[in-house]
Amino acid sequence: MRNIPSIPNKEYKERVIKVQAAMKQEGFDLLLCYGNEAEPQFVRYFSNYWPSFETAGVLIPADGEPMLLIGPESYTYASDRSKIPDIRLLKAFRESSEPEYPGKKLDTFSALFAEIMNNQPIHRFGVAGLPLMTIGVYEALCEALSVKVEKADELVNNIRMHKTENELACMRAAARITAETFDYVRENIRVGMTEQQVAGLALGKMHELGAERESYPVWVLTGKGSNQAISRPRNKKIEKGDMTFIQIGARVDGYASSIGRPVVFGKATPEQKELIEVGYRAQADIIARLKAGVPACEIAKFHIENVTAMGYGNWLLYGPCHGNGTMEGEAPWIETNSDYLLEAGMAFCVDIFLGNAKTETGLRMEDVVCVTEDGCENLTNYPRELFEIDA
Repeated sequence: MRNIPSIPNKEYKERVIKVQAAMKQEGFDLLLCYGNEAEPQFVRYFSNYWPSFETAGVLIPADGEPMLLIGPESYTYASDRSKIPDIRLLKAFRESSEPEYPGKKLDTFSALFAEIMNNQPIHRFGVAGLPLMTIGVYEALCEALSVKVEKADELVNNIRMHKTENELACMRAAARITAETFDYVRENIRVGMTEQQVAGLALGKMHELGAERESYPVWVLTGKGSNQAISRPRNKKIEKGDMTFIQIGARVDGYASSIGRPVVFGKATPEQKELIEVGYRAQADIIARLKAGVPACEIAKFHIENVTAMGYGNWLLYGPCHGNGTMEGEAPWIETNSDYLLEAGMAFCVDIFLGNAKTETGLRMEDVVCVTEDGCENLTNYPRELFEIDA
């Protein structure tokens, strides 16, 4: 069994203390960190609980201990994983098929707010993860509150965008598993396999190597359709001559990794080879410019100018970086309107996507890096080579 790192209990408590300080500075009395199965980051960051079927929240007062709020069916699961001992069951967090649970004793928002606030009035109430919230939970909150529900994602994002050594240890482990999984897929992928079968190779291997789950739904796109920037694998066979775009990410103790590379079945055509070279060059040029103190917007503007100068400006969709940590895609993004400076400890996916609507082909070069004072650490650092597989 591999020695897989994890976040210690002490760090979960430190996160609560940090966000409570931010809450006091902004005047928030209560913060609800909300999440679901696909986007658990705000809940998991404070509790290590990852909801399944149901949704969940961590309720944090400006002073005092937090509560983990879960749906009616998950107590045994939550009590086995949660770093927060106080766990409460609410109907509002039930699964989307909306069972009624007649006769089951459940807490209410009103009762919990009164308890955690010691019957003191609530002046400001924030939600981290508000864009994820279902209308049912939102309506239940509004019914229980006499103040406006405010978006408070930044309170948490401003803390979690600076990675600790424990977080980086998990990210490095996820990166190693992702790289070994990518090696395994390249060694075993063959003409005639379907995209779904290739995704299966990746999923089986990453779990064998110690990943808790994938970072995101693994996808493999071959030939036409590989210009889909976000996708899922199809029941489509790989054919000789195809350029196949492979995207793999493993997760360790909640922390994500990602590697994107194309492979060609047979000898790459001049067009395929040029596109791959442009992608690699664009990614290397971005990585070379990442360091503390650099304005994020300058990185994005350079990327557009650089790829355009190489003749592929009309292949751009976004870029060139987005945050990485408890999610493969988290705040902050590096965009032309970004108004912040890069800081040491910020982690990003250097995510170079190039897609052409006319040819319906494309690729992504992706690696995970962490910004340092004088550059960046490339956590995945997968080879930038022309991967040609015998067809």
